Amino acid sequence: MSKAPKVQRIAKPASAKRVDDVVKPSLSAARPWAFRFAAAVVLPLTVLGLLELGLRVVGVGYPTRFFVNRTIKGRRVFVENDQFGLRFFPPELARSPSPLVMETPKPKDACRIFILGESAALGDPEPAFGFGRYLQVLLQGRFPRTHFEVVCTAMTAINSHALVPIARECAQHQGDVWVLYMGNNEFVGPFGPSTIFGPQVPPLSLIRLGLALKSTRVGQLLARFASKASNQKTWGGMKMFLDHQVPPDDPRKQKVYDYFQANLDDILASARTAGAKVILSTVAVNLKDCAPFASQHSTGLLETQHATWQQLYDSTLPGPSANTLATAISNSQAAAQIDPCFAELQFRWAQFLLSLTNMDEAMRHFELARDFDSLPFRADNRLNALIRETAAKHTAEGVSLVDGATLLAAQSPTGIVGKESLYEHVHLNFEGNYHLARAIAETVSGLLPNTANSGAQRDWASFDQCSRQLALTDWDRRRVYESLLHRLAEPPFVNQMNHADQMDSLKHALATVRARQTPEALQEARTVYREATAAAPGDFYLRADFAKLEEDVGDLPEAITQWRAVCDEIPFGPGPHYYLGRVLARQGQSVEALQELDWALAIRPDLSEALEEKGRLLVRIKQPEAGLKVLEKAAALEPENARMCFDRAEALAAVGRRPEALDELQRAVQLQPAYWEARYLLGVEFALKGDLRPASEQFLETVRLNPAYGPGHLNLGIALAKLDKPEEAMLQFQEALRLDPKNQKAAEYLKALQASRARQRKPQR
Repeated sequence: MSKAPKVQRIAKPASAKRVDDVVKPSLSAARPWAFRFAAAVVLPLTVLGLLELGLRVVGVGYPTRFFVNRTIKGRRVFVENDQFGLRFFPPELARSPSPLVMETPKPKDACRIFILGESAALGDPEPAFGFGRYLQVLLQGRFPRTHFEVVCTAMTAINSHALVPIARECAQHQGDVWVLYMGNNEFVGPFGPSTIFGPQVPPLSLIRLGLALKSTRVGQLLARFASKASNQKTWGGMKMFLDHQVPPDDPRKQKVYDYFQANLDDILASARTAGAKVILSTVAVNLKDCAPFASQHSTGLLETQHATWQQLYDSTLPGPSANTLATAISNSQAAAQIDPCFAELQFRWAQFLLSLTNMDEAMRHFELARDFDSLPFRADNRLNALIRETAAKHTAEGVSLVDGATLLAAQSPTGIVGKESLYEHVHLNFEGNYHLARAIAETVSGLLPNTANSGAQRDWASFDQCSRQLALTDWDRRRVYESLLHRLAEPPFVNQMNHADQMDSLKHALATVRARQTPEALQEARTVYREATAAAPGDFYLRADFAKLEEDVGDLPEAITQWRAVCDEIPFGPGPHYYLGRVLARQGQSVEALQELDWALAIRPDLSEALEEKGRLLVRIKQPEAGLKVLEKAAALEPENARMCFDRAEALAAVGRRPEALDELQRAVQLQPAYWEARYLLGVEFALKGDLRPASEQFLETVRLNPAYGPGHLNLGIALAKLDKPEEAMLQFQEALRLDPKNQKAAEYLKALQASRARQRKPQR
């Protein structure tokens, strides 16, 4: 057999390798990188994702969207997320949006208008009469065939950093027009140089990264562990910022302006994405009737310069007469050449110029006083300039300007914004809200499609016509003025150089309104509310204010009816359930009251008002131990609240812990010296111990603070009688009888003292 021929192999180049020799080393080299990538990225992301999912399942953390979906009366709607503020505030200081209900989907052919801003845009102190409410009435009255839906997303204490995510959400909800009224809280709100809510003016990139992380439950958990305990344990209003002043030449101011511009640009970008028209308004602040809250000198002022400045400033203090105004102005000018940044100097100088009717110069110095205020609660000149410049730059993109500051200046006889349009520093009064709404409505009318003009009315509704549709009565005015008086009685308002004038003006307005509250006026007010609620039965603002009116005048059944209607319209809001529970408790319906209060607390466990009301009610129905536990929870949320101390004292006394009750009453008086009810009860506790002298002191303060309180006079008389001061005691018994002629106890004590005095005067035989 022949052998097969040998196959000649072709020699490979030395550099050539087998295919598997080339592939295998590449795969083996790639595997470590794949493992490294998985270990460094994929695995941590998977773990974080699972952790995020797990935290959401077990309910850790809070939703961060502004709008949340709910079902009310069988229809799907969007309502406010009352936990939205937790991303921007410490939990104990967090603010919540006001109630809102937004249709979903958007009604066909409706014009939806979003309002974005802070408390001034909301309508504080009474959102039922904010400019958004007047805007809706104005537009609906002028264009009756178009359905207008005004959705106010404004919130107390926020600023542009919080408005950016709100705007991004608004972009998803088919808004036709956005109205921006913003700028008052840039310095004091989150991330401002005067804020108490967290870090002050960190880099903008870190602000946004932190907010993005807090939108996750993992980030919220980490933030909870990383955050420091706040020194401020409860909301204390503007006085919380007293120790966080911003010097007039603070370099951080420029960062505030830069951040405001960046945030404003982002808001406008969101509007463009949504195809919405934007109305930017400058912010009106009280220049003429609101003195600076705090003043600081320029940094680097020499001691000799300061001494000279002080001498010149002091020469302007006595309030010069007309023939010395020129000297006062001259000395103000000389002081300003040394240091122009002291805000009170500029305000006083402006007042002198106003007295000479030099309006332009007065306006300039009032503006400087505002801009140099080291407690910057008012939008300054630069912020309003940025608003004007931004509107001008984006006109072609559908951005319009309403110059609210200039508009409201025209409502003042001096041409300078003041109390004619604002209550205090930034919050618009009823008329101010109407005038701003009217200007915005006119701008909106130019943005509507031509079809809206079909059936349009010729004239805009007047202030009185709009106010009647919103059911503005003297009971509402009185309630607003009373709340403002309480606000202005605290720092920083009490530190203003014209504080007495502001208080006198408010007291006069309140007295005028009270004088008009006759039985006939009450019947008219009820008629106004019935007409308004019949025209808009689903308007929970109208129902709530109607309930407050009836509660004020003592018609509790009608108040209960109205509060039940509010609960039907916004069942997920804790406030209406709390108010309904409070009225039910006054009506003696304890079981139903506790149910409503528990409902409110199920929605908002940290609602201190509901806890307090529940605790007081439990004490009243002879469950003092249970009531005390609830009141302790309330007091933990508001440790500086004098009323909480008073309530705990009553509960402690009811369970026989009188020494602790006395301590709580002393703390209440310490926190609020004018708290006459606490002083009266403290006097009772001292008297029960036999400490007559401190008891008489507390009763004396009680009748000084509330001369019309008969029991105060009675108990003061008893204490004085036991201290062997019969003449003074008889005067107190006589006053108690004057206030209540049927006061049998006062009559008996007075008769006994008179008989004793008669015996002492009877000559001895």
